[in-house]
Amino acid sequence: QVQLVESGGGLVQAGGSLRLSCAASGSIFSIKAMGWYRQAPGKQRELVAQITSGGMTNYVDSVKGRFTISRDSAKNTVYLQMAGLKPDDTAVYYCNVRMSVIGIDVRDYWGQGTQVTVSS
Repeated sequence: QVQLVESGGGLVQAGGSLRLSCAASGSIFSIKAMGWYRQAPGKQRELVAQITSGGMTNYVDSVKGRFTISRDSAKNTVYLQMAGLKPDDTAVYYCNVRMSVIGIDVRDYWGQGTQVTVSS
């Protein structure tokens, strides 16, 4: 069994900062990639940032230069440092981990979601 626990969401004024964390635990065999998605009301879920097991990162254009994704491999934890937040960043943010667990092939696992609200 695998569990993803997210933390760090909240309410912040425009221009402010937040850091999201997501810790994976359980019978993890190998993590391929870790990332963050978000879904705003009435919109499709979109990839915000991802980091691979090799350390390669990619970001959606709208957050480049403002958000930074990082990971602590020893703790199976991924972070999203968000700065210069804008009201358009308001959404539920979901942690995503692509990994294999003991006895199961590689698949995506999702966190429960954490609300980020940016006021103008």
